[in-house]
Amino acid sequence: MSHRPLATMAATALAAGCLWFATAPEGEAASSTTLADGLNGPYLYLGWGDAPSPTKVMSATGITQFTLAFMLSDGTCTPKWDGERGLTGGTDAAAIKAIRKAGGDVTVSFGGAGGAKLGEKCGSAAALAAAYQKVVDAYDLGSIDIDIEGTEFTKSSVRKRVVGALKTVKAKNPDLKVYVTFDSGPEGPGTIGTDLVRRAAAKGLEVDGWAVMPFDFEQGETDMVAATKSAVKGLKDVVADAYGISSGAAYREVGFSTMNGVTDSDGETVTVAGFKAMVTYAKKHHLARVSLWSVNRDRSCAAGSEADECSGINQSKYAFTKTLATYTG
Repeated sequence: MSHRPLATMAATALAAGCLWFATAPEGEAASSTTLADGLNGPYLYLGWGDAPSPTKVMSATGITQFTLAFMLSDGTCTPKWDGERGLTGGTDAAAIKAIRKAGGDVTVSFGGAGGAKLGEKCGSAAALAAAYQKVVDAYDLGSIDIDIEGTEFTKSSVRKRVVGALKTVKAKNPDLKVYVTFDSGPEGPGTIGTDLVRRAAAKGLEVDGWAVMPFDFEQGETDMVAATKSAVKGLKDVVADAYGISSGAAYREVGFSTMNGVTDSDGETVTVAGFKAMVTYAKKHHLARVSLWSVNRDRSCAAGSEADECSGINQSKYAFTKTLATYTG
């Protein structure tokens, strides 16, 4: 399961050369009026899926934060959008500037399902921390999301490197909000996810939120609300045990990122009503983070539309994002 387009992935988009660009003067995106805390920023991917204007989404929904995806490796330990677009002068920097000018802010997400991961291409925790820091400094970020998937997630040595790098980044930027997002089963993290949390706790890494992706279970799940609740509860139990904290405190350190509409897995659909129930659950437990994949898909499908561009269900435009905007912790 993953944060990814249904029909295409970042690597496919790169190979096809189908990314669009805008121009912004170097360094302008670093000017910020407010720093995002990452609490309710839906994922927005500017590299595919007829990406909507973030400022128009803000005006239509009341959302003020976005999680911009994805920061990847260019084949070395150098961070670039989709592994290709530079940190300044392009689409992404222009979008950040526009969002901030409109009174909002962004969380930058590292990783995702496709492309080369910095956690693997950077040869040490120190080098990886420097790559994270480069992005934090470029945009004067208030929060980052590590969407750890694929072999970056499954390789023990890389998980260790990510934990070490994040500990360095948190020490250097004590006010920076750091979230870690990863796959889950219906009952919570599996062996690998549990190891990641326990490894972080053992190393003294305090993140601001652990978030599961409770979808793509490959089990024909039909009650996605129940599956989301049980996955979050399972994560809460892991965090409580690893950090030696109460159940109530652990809920405030976990969260989830769902996939709006029809997911990649047969039999799974997250409806607008279902997402509203998930957000109500999050409010009850004061979860650290609630998000969705993605704003690009938050609309019904027109004839000939790719699934990357729509939810696959009958819905009003931006219905999921409007609901997410009501989440204040």
